[in-house]
Amino acid sequence: MTQYDSDNIFAKILRGEIPAHRIYEDEATFVFMDIMPRADGHMLVIPKTPCRNMLDASPEQLAAVMATVQKISHAALEAFDAQGITLQQFNEAAGGQEVFHLHFHILPRRDGDALRPPGKMAEPETLVEHANKMRAVLGTQ
Repeated sequence: MTQYDSDNIFAKILRGEIPAHRIYEDEATFVFMDIMPRADGHMLVIPKTPCRNMLDASPEQLAAVMATVQKISHAALEAFDAQGITLQQFNEAAGGQEVFHLHFHILPRRDGDALRPPGKMAEPETLVEHANKMRAVLGTQ
């Protein structure tokens, strides 16, 4: 497996070199809006420590990230009046991974919702609105 690249976009977000719409963070994890959302409220949960993906993550990194995924998923149900959550996670290029820092996609869903096609940037105002909904539910304004 390839080494972790500390210049990946999520590492740059963690260092504050690239802006992100922050939703939540604790000592081990960071949550922010996906700028190419496939559903309203599409967020990413990442560990603050380096790892490429689930295959090289420590049990502690995985436990911390999954605890945050669960917390954020519950909040997303409320914030987006969702009926369910789609959780996505990809490992290595052959598995569909594009950014090589462990991350989980949380997509709030309602019955009949279709996912939007990948690769389309959201309007900045939409991301702000969605981030504000999540922060209001979480009390992280």
